[in-house]
Amino acid sequence: MLDLTRYDRALREEIARRVEEVFTTGRFVMGPANEGFERAFAAEIGVAHAVGVSSGTDALLVSLMALGIGPGDEVITSPFTFFASAGVVARLQARPVFVDIEPSTFNLDPEKLEAAITPRTRAIQPVHLYGQCADMGPILEIAQRRGIPILEDACQAVGASCNGRAAGSMGRLAAFSFYPTKNLGAAGDAGAVTTDDDALAEIVRSLRVHGSPVTYHHQRVGGNFRQDALQAAVLLAKLPRLAAWNERRREIAAGYTALFAPAESQGKVTLPREAAGQRHVYHQYVLRVAERERVRARLAKDGVATAVFYPVTLHLQECFRDLGYREGSFPEAERAAREVLALPVFPELTDMEVERVAASVLAAVP
Repeated sequence: MLDLTRYDRALREEIARRVEEVFTTGRFVMGPANEGFERAFAAEIGVAHAVGVSSGTDALLVSLMALGIGPGDEVITSPFTFFASAGVVARLQARPVFVDIEPSTFNLDPEKLEAAITPRTRAIQPVHLYGQCADMGPILEIAQRRGIPILEDACQAVGASCNGRAAGSMGRLAAFSFYPTKNLGAAGDAGAVTTDDDALAEIVRSLRVHGSPVTYHHQRVGGNFRQDALQAAVLLAKLPRLAAWNERRREIAAGYTALFAPAESQGKVTLPREAAGQRHVYHQYVLRVAERERVRARLAKDGVATAVFYPVTLHLQECFRDLGYREGSFPEAERAAREVLALPVFPELTDMEVERVAASVLAAVP
């Protein structure tokens, strides 16, 4: 699915140089590398503030904490996403409220959003899944009219945009993940929160160090959400290449789509769609196929890796049984969970490898 060893020599040398700078300073947590990355990443997204944190999960968690989410509150999000999107809500003793997805984009359906809002709704958390932003125009309109803050879950969408606005620049806050497999990946866990709100940025900075803006003086109960300087150093080395890497992902996606187009016209596969006004950065290239496990087994025999993101929707997870949802509550999300199949997509993938993957898929869906 992803080969993290194919970095070119120039990048390896730049990473080594940045890491050596950290060892030279001896500042391994919250040092110059962190400050440099935060400035550079804020400029990349086009926001006033980027706050480096320990992971994408913690970026979501600390953002909700900064918004004051707590027991009895409701946060609206998607049932078809990585567990952390709802898990962080539950950790604050708040209630995840799910809204079904658009089948063409896998993202929260804005037409179903308003019906889910109640007097207890304290935040809306759209997920930009697989590298494509949710349809933010109507989501922002509803949120503004209702006075509800938006937290963008941009963990899979660094570099994506919606109607010219960058993922991570549209909500009150946004969360990013730099897990090694992401489009911009660290050498371990790392994340960031972005915002244009000066006050919220200061709260997030405080919360990531146990709510202590001044050492040993705690205004809030926060946590240890600090970002390691070594991770910031790696990200600083990689950030200038993000745009080119994302463009290569788009080229690979276009290649797959051209090769699969005849099979789609015959009803054998359903291809991912880039919605109008969107710039999809293809963190994942995801098909829909019938008899998915049979197709996966055939591809595995051919030496082609695949993955399923995600086989069980969040509302059907055992830990969320008490929310009262059941099978059939969100039919589009449930159908997606049965059909999605992710193929290899990463910048170093060659055109020949793309053709080989496509040939295997086409042979598996005759």
